Amino acid sequence: MVKSLTKVEVYTSTYCAYCHAAKGFLKNKGVEFMEIDLTSDHELRIELVEKHKWRTVPIIIINDNFIGGYDELVALERKGELDQLLEIKIEE
Repeated sequence: MVKSLTKVEVYTSTYCAYCHAAKGFLKNKGVEFMEIDLTSDHELRIELVEKHKWRTVPIIIINDNFIGGYDELVALERKGELDQLLEIKIEE
């Protein structure tokens, strides 16, 4: 069995269409991810804005590397670079 070691975090808010699109995109691609809802967590949202200089959701992080939002995620896919970021696997 092949297990991915890739850590994907998607910071979202409840009523964000781009958040839903990003989650759907990742699910359709078969990528497991952890969703962190920022709707009521203003402190964490401010911390992320300061850390990544990114004000909107979704905030997508792969293996502790800031990717951007939905548009940046899709751009990586179109350039053929997303699979490389998601490629870290081990045999079990």
